[in-house]
Amino acid sequence: MNLVRRFLGFWWSFIVGDDWRIAALVVIGLGLCAAAAHGGLAAWWIPCVVVAAALWLSVWRAARRAPRREGG
Repeated sequence: MNLVRRFLGFWWSFIVGDDWRIAALVVIGLGLCAAAAHGGLAAWWIPCVVVAAALWLSVWRAARRAPRREGG
């Protein structure tokens, strides 16, 4: 049982990593892409938008947490 727990823990850490929001965006994006492709729509642009949104969210959250510098 310990081996299974460590195996699942590795995959959780590998996929989710530091931010569960990014992992959730990827899952939602893949779902949207699959649904669009299944509906016969061109879905190639959906992963591009999801990656751009995830990058923006990640940078925005990091910038919010960073200490502000005075002067400049």
